[in-house]
Amino acid sequence: MTACYLDHNATTPLGLPAQGAMARAMEVTGNASSVHGFGREARKIVEDARARVAELAGIAPANVIFTSGGSEANNTILRGVAADTIITSAVEHASVLDASPDAARAPVDADGGVDVDALSAMLSKTDGRGLVSVMAANNETGVVQPVAEISKLCKDAGAILHVDAIQWAGKRPLFEITAYADVLTLSAHKFNGPSGVGAILVKDGIAFEPLIKGGGQERRRRAGTENVIGVAGFGAAAEAAVNDVRDFGKLAELRDRIESELSGDAKFYGGNADRLANTTCIGMPGVSAETQVMAFDLAGIAVSAGSACSSGKVEPSHVLIAMGVSKQEAAEAVRVSLGTSTTADEVEKFIKAWRDLRARTRKDAEAAA
Repeated sequence: MTACYLDHNATTPLGLPAQGAMARAMEVTGNASSVHGFGREARKIVEDARARVAELAGIAPANVIFTSGGSEANNTILRGVAADTIITSAVEHASVLDASPDAARAPVDADGGVDVDALSAMLSKTDGRGLVSVMAANNETGVVQPVAEISKLCKDAGAILHVDAIQWAGKRPLFEITAYADVLTLSAHKFNGPSGVGAILVKDGIAFEPLIKGGGQERRRRAGTENVIGVAGFGAAAEAAVNDVRDFGKLAELRDRIESELSGDAKFYGGNADRLANTTCIGMPGVSAETQVMAFDLAGIAVSAGSACSSGKVEPSHVLIAMGVSKQEAAEAVRVSLGTSTTADEVEKFIKAWRDLRARTRKDAEAAA
């Protein structure tokens, strides 16, 4: 088993509050849509969790729609909102990009932030109703997007703003984004909740066609029997995150330790921008991300590359390429993402492993020359 887990942006450990809530929900028998006593007990679990997620976001519980995860939530909005024009940033998650293959892509600057001037020009040419989709913070670099500025542009253009807040929730206060977005999407397993459950947070008056049809659940906005156990864990994780988010920023000290120690030889992407406290994207010149991920894994350290296709082969990060990084350099970058359980000793272990791998690969290259 991997001893040092530094891939929290991929998924976080299931927290004790979520574990406890899910264990209690496992003892409940009943469909949350049934009107008998068993069903009402399950319904109470769902609605209590809905209230906790709503509190995390600072919205009314009626505006929370549970889904099977962040990808479904993103697909629902990108495919379900009636829009004449869709614009996404070039650095969005695949669940946004693949759900809107014909959308216009707003460029980003060298640090990965959306080019608001370019977006403004794109919106000025939009006919009819527009939908803009941007992530609050990037999953690969941690770069925070200028959501407030983008929101103003969308309001001036009469466009709907969808914000993928999947990496933001639990790391920074969610209500900071809620104030600007018309629709937000979340995934529980990114902040110590269970996998397989997410949510759409939607303002009143924003309509969309359900992606999944066949029942009246979630106020007819998402059909299918609610995942009562998963929703229970989601609610507990959301309640814990209200307090835990206050200390998350302290992880910047550990992240900065990595960057300062490796600064002489590594390349860092997005480091000049506002970033999530836990994330660093590191390039090792001349060494592929695939080689790095495997080598770190053998050293008992879990990190990830930019993206992985279905075959398991690592591809150059589309995020870094959009930032102007060459394909070769993008293929040499890995993401290190810390969590609240990460220790200083684990960070030191990674630093040593990185230096050891760099020395070995450099020696091998010199021997082959």
